[in-house]
Amino acid sequence: MTNSEFRYASHPEDAQRYGTEELRKHFLIESLFIKDQIQLTYSMYDRYIVGGAMPSTKKITLETIPYLKSEHFLDRRELGIINVGGKGAVTVDGTTFDLDKKEALYVGKGCKEVVFSALGNEQPLFYLNSAPAHKEFPVKKIGLKDAEVIQLGDTKYANKRVLNKLIVNSLVETCQLQMGITELVEGNVWNTMPAHTHERRMEAYFYFDLEAGQTVCHFMGQPQNTRHIFMQNNQAVLSPEWSIHSGAGTANYSFIWGMAGENLDYSDMDVCPPNELK
Repeated sequence: MTNSEFRYASHPEDAQRYGTEELRKHFLIESLFIKDQIQLTYSMYDRYIVGGAMPSTKKITLETIPYLKSEHFLDRRELGIINVGGKGAVTVDGTTFDLDKKEALYVGKGCKEVVFSALGNEQPLFYLNSAPAHKEFPVKKIGLKDAEVIQLGDTKYANKRVLNKLIVNSLVETCQLQMGITELVEGNVWNTMPAHTHERRMEAYFYFDLEAGQTVCHFMGQPQNTRHIFMQNNQAVLSPEWSIHSGAGTANYSFIWGMAGENLDYSDMDVCPPNELK
């Protein structure tokens, strides 16, 4: 079963007036993983889709959704998949790819059937991002050993972290989709600090591997008018092109960043010095 919901985009001046409940309603995606179902959120930010697939007792197939007006989900789209649970498998048009935790799969425009399944007694959790696509590119699996790794931050500023680029144009041909995993080094809590914006792209963050009972405070909004959303394990948040996307946790965590938009230049960002944030 494939379930979906729709989110409109928000003007930054409107978002400044949102209270806690409205912020969470418009930007937070709370329930991504439901047993034997696929959950999708269609956003008007670059028509990006964020979702999760949790095959448990049976295989589940990615179905098209009403907003797409297409016979198949990938008729005009590309798809990125990262497993954040136990070992599982994804079958694309009859070819099966086994995915361990933190391994990724890119699925290009035009593929007809995508099927998710568990392996043995494992419980995979497939995190999904999808963006419109104008060209067909081959399906490709990317493991952590294949990732482009960047060391970022400094323990002095509590932001030391390891960034693993997985679905990026230097490793995989894509139309506009990019995804990767950032892991906080033990004792560090800040991600994406110094913060930045990039008006050429929107982004989505998915927080995982957060200890039970702990939380991550995700910061968003324009640099001089910020807001925050407290988040739990296995939750995602939409980040508009006008918004920073940064966070601090009460314990170590990892997160997946996914983005789409005007270009594929990962370094295209406008940095906001920490002492200028408001």
